[in-house]
Amino acid sequence: MGILLQLPDTSKLIAGAADATQQAAEKINLWSLLDKGGWLMYPLYGLFVIAIFVFFERLIAIQKASRIDVNFMNIIRDNIITGNISAARNLSKNTNNPVAHMIDKGLQRIGKPIDTIERSMENVGKLEMYKMERNLNILSLIAGIAPKFGFLGTIIGMIQLFFAINETGKFELNTIAGGIYVKMITSGVGLIVGLLSFVGFHFLNTQIEKTGNKMEAASADFLDILQEPTR
Repeated sequence: MGILLQLPDTSKLIAGAADATQQAAEKINLWSLLDKGGWLMYPLYGLFVIAIFVFFERLIAIQKASRIDVNFMNIIRDNIITGNISAARNLSKNTNNPVAHMIDKGLQRIGKPIDTIERSMENVGKLEMYKMERNLNILSLIAGIAPKFGFLGTIIGMIQLFFAINETGKFELNTIAGGIYVKMITSGVGLIVGLLSFVGFHFLNTQIEKTGNKMEAASADFLDILQEPTR
């Protein structure tokens, strides 16, 4: 007597698994998921809003400071060599960027020793760098505390979960798994906010360094101009 082996229809099994996965994905909604994180999500939202505001505020300020006319130093050189210091000062006063502020300070010190002029310009340069770096440490702070704050939310949630299990005596896998993934939402959001703040902080620092290099180059050019013979 022959033995009949009945194999399950694999196509139906695959289709059923796909439908189940699709249904599970449809149930996961970003906003409802974030809402399950509890009240500890609100401080993380606040940190995120602050990070976004500081990043764009500093980005606009740094971009404005880095806009330097390529002909600026050429015009300054021509005016100094021809002895028209007043025209050079008018140009530097009417140009609103760190390089122009440094050059204006150097023009005010013309006639004094080169070392004195250089120190005066360095002081202005440090002040301009400070202005660009202002409030930038807020991003660094958020990058450090947001992940820790999210982890704190997860720890508090886990304590609440296990306390409830201890009180009720119910130890069901679905309940535990659901409670754990909900409590880990704060850690995920904290890591995302911290990562974005970290990237934004270093990006802005890079832009500031580029502007600082332009300032150093302009300062060196100005000191060289002062030592050129006048016409």
